[in-house]
Parts: sequence; structure tokens; C-alpha cells
Amino acid sequence: MSKKSPSISRSNKKSSAPKEATLAPAQPEPAWRKWGKMIVIALSLAIILIDTTLLNVSLRNIIQDLNSNFTDIQWVITIYTLVLAALTITGGRLGDLYGRKRMFMLGAVLFAIGSYIASISHNVGMLLLGESIIEGIGAALMMPAAASLLLTNFEGKDRAIGFAVFGATAGAASAVGPILGGWLTSAYSWRWGFRINIFVVLILLLGSLLIKDSRDTAEKKELDWIGVLLSSTGLLSLVFGIIQSSEYGWWIAKKAFSLGNVTLNFAPLSITPVAIALGIVLLIFFAWWQLRRESLGHTPLVSLHLFENRQFVSGMAVTAAISLSLTGLIFVFPIYYQAVHGLDAFHTGLALFPLSLTVFIVSPIALIIARKVRPKPIIMAGLVITVLSILVMIFMLKDGVTSQVLMPGFILFGIGMGLVQSQINNLTLSAVSGQYAGEASGVNNTMRQVGSSFGAAIIGATLFAMIATQISSKISADPVIPDAARAKIVSAAQESSRTGGFDQESRPTEIPAEFLQQITKLPPNKRQAAIDFYRMEQERVGYQVQRDVKSAITTAARDTLWVALGFGILSVFIGLGLPNISSLMTDKPAKPQINH
Repeated sequence: MSKKSPSISRSNKKSSAPKEATLAPAQPEPAWRKWGKMIVIALSLAIILIDTTLLNVSLRNIIQDLNSNFTDIQWVITIYTLVLAALTITGGRLGDLYGRKRMFMLGAVLFAIGSYIASISHNVGMLLLGESIIEGIGAALMMPAAASLLLTNFEGKDRAIGFAVFGATAGAASAVGPILGGWLTSAYSWRWGFRINIFVVLILLLGSLLIKDSRDTAEKKELDWIGVLLSSTGLLSLVFGIIQSSEYGWWIAKKAFSLGNVTLNFAPLSITPVAIALGIVLLIFFAWWQLRRESLGHTPLVSLHLFENRQFVSGMAVTAAISLSLTGLIFVFPIYYQAVHGLDAFHTGLALFPLSLTVFIVSPIALIIARKVRPKPIIMAGLVITVLSILVMIFMLKDGVTSQVLMPGFILFGIGMGLVQSQINNLTLSAVSGQYAGEASGVNNTMRQVGSSFGAAIIGATLFAMIATQISSKISADPVIPDAARAKIVSAAQESSRTGGFDQESRPTEIPAEFLQQITKLPPNKRQAAIDFYRMEQERVGYQVQRDVKSAITTAARDTLWVALGFGILSVFIGLGLPNISSLMTDKPAKPQINH
């Protein structure tokens, strides 16, 4: 066992803190009850992840149905992860103070309400309200409560198996999500992907009867609302700046920032550096506020003493870093498959299936390896494999390549993620006592969602900026396209690529009035021949524009993967800081390194 960090105590506690209540029953639980609890906890994670993958594979259908574009739907996805990032810590603290099972059930009910609103959406605003905000709040209550209940309802080897099942569930949800959501979208409607959540929530509420509740009995029942406001607005400002960089510019303003009827002009600066700087200032003030509350004897939203422990911090940092790469991949490839190959939602899910299935298979296999090997080597192997897999995808992604050619890269990525997910949550959360599981789980899940938000924002902004640049470059250099029409075609192709409708919109099929006027004096047969020839040329140009646009999106997707590769390399370097603790596959209860 590596050297432990100093134990942590809060200033509002007496030196002899009350002993944590023993949650395990005196007699061994029946197997059906024990693993029934695990299934319920894992199922809550599954519906949260399935919801995100549903949006990714159904992008084009949702855009067409709601008369929207990729950027708007990217905001729906990003705000969902942002709400999770901003409120998961709050959800974890509410579980600590008022009961984790209670917050789990409340979160499930809110998730069902949000799903119903999303399923009847008739515009992006309504979808954002249901999917991003109400579902996001529900998920922010469910996720930390689920991990906390797993931590407090299981011990030793059972806990290690439980967290591996958690990792496998993530893989299974990612595998089932694209295919189930794709099938529902293609056969019925994308709306049914949200409606099935209502039935799953009913199962969760019934299954929660098996779970023993737990809470922090040593803390005052007070919530730091100022901390909630500072942390959520700080994160929102940071992510907003990044995601809007492609529209407003990274440094020099492309245009003034408008919000409704209000226009803010920071000329010559773009809104991007202003929003990012504001976010950093708010988060610094949040950290100061947490220290001040704790010094005055109040309960902070997050005890910053948690960050003094190497095992907890390094595990949390790896979780955040690997989420950057994973979110980026899940965002790039659905757009690539639907825009370049014209796949529907179901076949997009099938194309992504090898990645998710491999995570599902490898996570439990890693448990067998974990009996003989410590967690750190397993996690490091997974991180290195994910980096290699992205390199494989970069070199395989070329014009005209099929999904079968990309499959080895997906399988490698799935192996890497399976190894990491089987160990990282248990390694991170075993550093804390069960009494404070909600707070630690909330912080850990927040960092995962921060990684996901930043990954979607950075990689999304990079992808769309590169698509616009590549379209302009390839069409401008194409000798088949008439010089007089280049600027108009570039503009139409760039705009339509944001909505996924470039197959139709970028093809110039209308016959100009000027041309018809020029041929009015020709005999009828020659006039018709001129029109036919014009249409044939337009078809030829239109076909070439489609080729150029698809080639541009392929190149942009490949170049964007270099950003995901950078995030993967970052996760490897962070992983080097993980402590080389003993195997967690033991019947002995884990000894927490953090006791408040």
C-alpha cells in the first residue's frame, strides 16, 4: 500500500468524530437481494448514458424534425453534461444530508418528467428544457447517489465487482444506446428514445425497495447555495466561451455577441476570452468561499481538504481526462457516418457497436486480471491502448473508407476503456469513508462531466471550424466548379453542412433567369437542348460538390481526432501519478484514506 495522505478533519467537528454507522447487515444477504440492488444501481447509470448516445445517433432526424442545426443540438448535449457538472456536487451533498436513496428516487422521478417533455418537443427550446435541464437535474441527483449507495451497500470483493459491473454497464449502455435509439428513430421516431425512460424509471422506483438508505449523520443539515451558484455559473461561463469560439472567434471578435435583444460588444475582443476569464474568476472565488465557510464552522459544498489526498485526486483527474477523449469520439463519428456515408440512426448505432460491446466484454474480464495485478498497471495499460486506438483511427480515416476498416480502432478503444472503467471508480472512491460517499462521489462525477462538457465543446467547436475551412478549400480548388459560382456554392455548402442537408441544398439545380433570357431567340429544339445541357452540367457540378463536401468532412473529422489524441496523451501522463495501491479484489473492507 502506498503512503497514505494525512487524515482530514473539518473545523466544525470535534476531534473525536462519531463512528460511522455500520451499514452491512449482521447476517449475509441472500444473493438475489444483494445483486438485485446492484442491477437497480447499474440501471440508473444505463438510462443516463443511453440518453446521450440516443441524441448522437439521431442528430439528423432531430435537426430535420425541429428545423434546427448541428450547433443547436450540440448545445442541447453540452448543456445536459454541463447541468450534470454544475449540480452533481450539490446532488451528492443532498444525498449525504437527507438520504442517498431519497435523492436517488427523486432524481429518477425528475428524469422521467424531463424525458416526457423532451419526447413531445416541437422546438429546440422545449427539447433543451426537458433533456438538458430537467433530465440533467434528475441525473445530477441520481448519479452520485447511485455511486454512494454502491459504496455503502457493498464491501471488499463485492464492492470491486460492483464497480466493475458499473464500468461494464457503461459499456453496455453505450452499446445498446446507439442501436436501440437508432432502431426506434428509424422505425418509429426519435421521441420514443425518451419515452422508454419513463418505463425504466418505474422499474428503478420499485427496485429501490431493495436498497438500504444511508446518510451523513455527523453533518449539519445546511446547503451552501452561494457555492452552488458560484460553481455552476463558473462552469457555464467556461464552457460557453469554448463552444462559441467557432462562431465569435477565439480572440478577435468576428461579430458582436447577442443574447435576445441585448448586444454586448467587447471589440476588438471576442466574447470567448471574456467568458473564459469570467469562469476562471468565479471558480477561484468559489474555492475561496468554500475555505471561508469551513473556517467559520459551516458545511461547505465541497471540502477542499478532499483534494489533499493523492489517491482520490489522481483517480478523479484520470476520469476527467479520459472523458475528454471519449466524448470527442462519440461526437465526431455519428456526424461523420451520417454526413459522409448517409447512414440512418440505426446503422450509425451499428457502426459504433464494436466500441461499446468491447467495453462491456473487457470490464468483467479485467476483474480476473485484478486478482493478480494491482489497479494502477491495469488502468495505465487501458490509457495507453486508448491512445494507440485513436492513432489507428487517424491513419485509417480516409476518403471512401468503410466502417469495417475503422473497426480495429474502435475495438482497441473499447479494450482500453474497459480496462480503465473496471478499476478507476473503485480506486478513486475507496479513498473515502462511506459516511462521506456522497460528497466524494459528487466531486468525482462532476469532474467526469466537466471532462465530457469540455470534450464536447472543444472537439465540437474544432470539428465545425475545420469543416467550414475544408469545404472552402476543396471547393475553391476544384477545377470542375465554375469560377462564377464558387463563392455561392461554398456559402451554401458551409451552411447546409451545419444542418446535415448538404446533399440537397448544396446542389445548384435552378436555371437562372439570365440563362433562359439568353436562349429565347433559339429555335425550340435547340432551346430544349441548351436547357438539357445546362441541367446535365449542373448535375455534374452538384455531384462534384457532394464529393468535395464529403471529402472536407472526412478530413475535418480526421484532423479533429488529433485533439482527442492530445487528450488521451494527457490522461496517460496524469495516470502516472496514480498510487500503486494493493489489489481491491479482497474480502477485507477497504481502508479509506480520507476521514473527515
